[in-house]
Amino acid sequence: MRTARRKSETGSRGTAHEAPAAPSWPEQIHEVLQESGVRQVAYVPDSGHARLIELIRADRHMRAIPLTTEEEGVALAVGAWLGGERSVLLMQSSGAGNCINMLGMIQECRVPLLTLITMRGQWGEFNPWQVPMAQATVPALTASGVIVQTSDDAGDVAATVAAAARLAFSTGRAVAVLIGQRVVGAKEFRK
Repeated sequence: MRTARRKSETGSRGTAHEAPAAPSWPEQIHEVLQESGVRQVAYVPDSGHARLIELIRADRHMRAIPLTTEEEGVALAVGAWLGGERSVLLMQSSGAGNCINMLGMIQECRVPLLTLITMRGQWGEFNPWQVPMAQATVPALTASGVIVQTSDDAGDVAATVAAAARLAFSTGRAVAVLIGQRVVGAKEFRK
């Protein structure tokens, strides 16, 4: 864990003590998922969620399930709910469009779906192929009946995820939290 140095409160000889740094947003989300009783985490590998995936894989109370496509995660959420467990689906905005057809099952069956989506095609994006789905993510999810909540500030991500989890699991709704590219950071193309 990263640490920050601070001066000793006793003032004796200018000694410094190690103080833990504030948890990063992935660590805060992991804590929210633990508190929300999430046991299964489906994901398509994504650098925006990399730290969160590491934390989940190290958590003996959660099962990390890699997927080949995002829509498999929607089906997994239904199966987890029918089996008495809570799940979350992690994906990048470019994968949100893959889920549109499967979201009809969520709406019809009133199964809770919590999905955390790291955004591409926004702030500082270098890849033009990411832009169209970034612009379509909110309208496509909303048209599919998904409640969309966004967070463009790292300090607000955990609270947004906690509120979305409560909404999804208490009301049997599909809720997506879009984590903006300002939080995730823009990728760079290197030759």
